[in-house]
Amino acid sequence: MPALTPRKRGVVIPAAAAAAVLVVAMGSMTVRPLLTLSSAPLRASPSLSSSSASSPSSLTSACLRKHFSPRPSPPSLSRQTRWGVRRETRSNANANPNTNRGLGILEWAGRGGLLPQPLLVKTAKAGWREAWKLMISELAPQSKDGEYVRPKYGFEEAIGTAKHPAEPHRYHLYVGNACPWCHRVLLVKAIRSIPDESLSYTILLDDPTKASRGGWAFSDSAKDPVFGGKDLREVYDACAAREGNLDGYSGRVTAPLMVDKRRLDAVSNESEDLVRMLNEVDIDEKNGKEINVDLYPPHLREKIDDANGWIYKQLNNGVYRCGFATTQEAYNKAAADVTAALDRLEVILSTSRFVCGDKITEADIRLLPTIARYDAVYHTFFKCTNRRIQNMPNLQAWLQDMYQVPGVSTTLDVEKAKRSYFSNLFPLNPSGIIPLGPSIKELGFLENPKRGPTGKEAIFFDKAETRR
Repeated sequence: MPALTPRKRGVVIPAAAAAAVLVVAMGSMTVRPLLTLSSAPLRASPSLSSSSASSPSSLTSACLRKHFSPRPSPPSLSRQTRWGVRRETRSNANANPNTNRGLGILEWAGRGGLLPQPLLVKTAKAGWREAWKLMISELAPQSKDGEYVRPKYGFEEAIGTAKHPAEPHRYHLYVGNACPWCHRVLLVKAIRSIPDESLSYTILLDDPTKASRGGWAFSDSAKDPVFGGKDLREVYDACAAREGNLDGYSGRVTAPLMVDKRRLDAVSNESEDLVRMLNEVDIDEKNGKEINVDLYPPHLREKIDDANGWIYKQLNNGVYRCGFATTQEAYNKAAADVTAALDRLEVILSTSRFVCGDKITEADIRLLPTIARYDAVYHTFFKCTNRRIQNMPNLQAWLQDMYQVPGVSTTLDVEKAKRSYFSNLFPLNPSGIIPLGPSIKELGFLENPKRGPTGKEAIFFDKAETRR
């Protein structure tokens, strides 16, 4: 900012500086349109002393307060007419020293200030929107039509191969509570009763202020037991170095991630592949204590694959396409997909206990993380649709049914997940305000819908029978 020179009758503030302050105050990051609109100076109050003028920052603040403060309201009327009461209320609000009314920019502009209000508002909105679109694109890659495009994943190995044999105690998972893609992996681990001794895992801290790339870091209570990294990026870098890339990992740092503790390299960071391989490969000993759950039985694979396809496109990824859309057209398309998928599921579950029949399959595992977060997060935060799971009796009963399965309720903390979305995805919620509720009890997760028996033999396929 150019130096401010005190004068006898006041102090001149360059219009460009005032314009910049206006735009920042309105939340805009585009100052160029304002800088070219006027060269007329603003004059601050002659009551400012020369000593204060020596400090540009204090002088500017004082001048802005002088020019941006609204004119005193006229005295309130004594008659208790409708208009008199309204004017008295307004007057008292203006006089209250505890009321933060900002800089009074809009009132100042409306009295013939530097810019007329319509132009000021349009400029601020345009600048804020461009800044917002830039932040969203960094967070969620966009197509030219403003639609969210999910990125590809960098590690696509598998366990059960010569490089990564199916052995207990050899692999480690990095997962996060808020992430639905991590949730589906934890669900398979819980449902198939894979013990921590056979497949260890770490719950990541979802805090982008503590991560050097992405949003995943380690907390004091859950440190990295394999590489000793400070955040997930350091794990990715270590895995990349093991493959010969000494410059570190290039790409998005995402969870879930499975690593080989013996080879110190990555196996996979694609949740779809992890879900499938944890079902197909047995890395623990059942010892005849319970059934060997099969979530992908051969006779239902075509039906499961078909359900997985439209559920992912329209619902699993559809909610994110709603939330990260940067054009109305992209949002409308995504919202229509979400609505169609929910309605289709409501019809299917009216005659079928689970998505592909009377037993739980991979299709249910991939659906549950989205439905469990829907009313608490996606319905409001991503502005998905006017549907709510609690208002869809068959979907709600299916959700409650899934939560009766042993181990399922321990795989998600809904309150923490909601807090993560509303506080960490700040371009979608700049205020950082986290809504109250709904709680697990209010969502009705733990109620028994009494749709049938809940024992594992009744609701799961057994590999002893399906893989003969």
